[in-house]
Amino acid sequence: MKITIAFLIISFLSSSMSHAQFISTDDKLHFGAGAIISTTTYAVVYTTTKNKKKAFWYSLGASVLAGAAKELYDETRKDKGGYYWDTGELIATSLGGLTASTTLSLFVGKKNRKQKKIALVN
Repeated sequence: MKITIAFLIISFLSSSMSHAQFISTDDKLHFGAGAIISTTTYAVVYTTTKNKKKAFWYSLGASVLAGAAKELYDETRKDKGGYYWDTGELIATSLGGLTASTTLSLFVGKKNRKQKKIALVN
């Protein structure tokens, strides 16, 4: 999984669509929205299933799906408001979800592992 995450980050950063020196306010909002959607989904899935892998992938998928749905909505309204499909916004939403999912998967469940180790030692 670490290799997959590293590959995704490198591919997003090296794409021709990225602008390393310019991050718009709208992209920051998309990043935040992806993080919020991912965090909420992770919490719901993890409390229901107690499975970190399932919670990670569902939360990441939810943020990507939300970003794609928003961009699809923008594409359907381009004749009314001038909006077009923006891959950068989709990437920002996905990266927000990836950041939140990765952070939560690193820190959720640590307490249970420590208690299990203590129980095994005793």
